[in-house]
Amino acid sequence: MMNTASSSGHRQELIAFKVGDQEFCVDIMSVREIRGWTPATALPHSQAFMRGVINLRGTVLPILDLSACLGLGFADPQARSVIIVVRNGEQEAGLLVDAVCDILSVTDDMLQPTPNVASDTVKSFVRGILAIDGRMIGLLGLERILPETMELEVA
Repeated sequence: MMNTASSSGHRQELIAFKVGDQEFCVDIMSVREIRGWTPATALPHSQAFMRGVINLRGTVLPILDLSACLGLGFADPQARSVIIVVRNGEQEAGLLVDAVCDILSVTDDMLQPTPNVASDTVKSFVRGILAIDGRMIGLLGLERILPETMELEVA
């Protein structure tokens, strides 16, 4: 059996998706499910990137507009839009994205640092950049998008 990750570090799988004309990815281990777009019930006085909540098998699931979270403007959900249900610690939420692209199998040495010219806000969300097949894919840190202490005030 051939081990391609022997000299190139730890191997991990990532789910890549589109937000606008950019590609991002998250660790596949934090993804609970991927489902089609469902309109969310808005919550009054919530943050601008908060689309609202949906009922996911009896659980109230907050839906975040990932485009708005990343400062790329607000998403206009289409038929291909999906909700990626992710978990960070005890926090679970749905991320509205335009489309899922790939499952990537990468090693640590393939991840390049976020450029120094990027703002601190960008660096806080994007943990690194993958250059794969002519594509530039930002690796998102869910700990910044879904902090453990995220206040949703659903009650």
